[in-house]
Amino acid sequence: MEAVTGVFRSQADAKRAVEALRSTGIPSDNLTLLAPGNIKSELEAVPVESTEQPGMGKALGAVVGGAGGLSTAAFAAAVIPGVGIVSAIGLLGAAILTAAGAGVGSVAGGAMENRMTDGLPEDEIFVYEDALRKGFSVVVAMADDDASASRVRELLKTEGAEAIDAARQQWWTGLRSAEQEHYATSGRNFGEDETFYRMGFEAALHARTRCMEFDQTSAEMEARLQDLQREHPGVNVSEAFTRGYRRGREYYQRLCDQSKAA
Repeated sequence: MEAVTGVFRSQADAKRAVEALRSTGIPSDNLTLLAPGNIKSELEAVPVESTEQPGMGKALGAVVGGAGGLSTAAFAAAVIPGVGIVSAIGLLGAAILTAAGAGVGSVAGGAMENRMTDGLPEDEIFVYEDALRKGFSVVVAMADDDASASRVRELLKTEGAEAIDAARQQWWTGLRSAEQEHYATSGRNFGEDETFYRMGFEAALHARTRCMEFDQTSAEMEARLQDLQREHPGVNVSEAFTRGYRRGREYYQRLCDQSKAA
């Protein structure tokens, strides 16, 4: 399975895209719409199945501070660290909220744990969060193969979506000046080191490890470093990657602190 994602500035466009994707035969369990806020009523117009009448709100998992649960996963609302309340449609949405740290999945059952986590894009969830923080909506579809993924990308583009790669670049553009200024205090050249610094920064935001203590993630960081050094022989990637990784952890902690203070 491959996750294909589109970011929409308009929630109405995102809802229309979900309906268009479902009309192509993509199962509802392989689709989700993530939106900022607890917008149960707004999502009630999106049918769960093509044969089902509008009325999504059959079950509401209201997860506050990581507590709570979801019984049937038709609709979920959860608090995501650094973002706030996020609403999601379906099992895939519940899986993404869980991976983001909301604690939704414990009651959703084995269906979510076994099927939805296969191919779940944990390394790009922070991009979804940034879009949601800006008030945008995110549509995610799990495609069975490359051909299906290509068709989904084209449909999302037609419906007005911004590709996830473009959203990721915008996220970094918004941070770049501050990171360049911070890195300059190390006496190193940001222009030369930016690629590996950014890799480290993004690695720290991986949904699987970002809430762990540093000593719990250091082994994974070192393994990633070894892979990079094999890919770039003769290049000193360690300093930039490690500084970026630590800075990424600080960035996520600031987001969490801001959420607690709000």
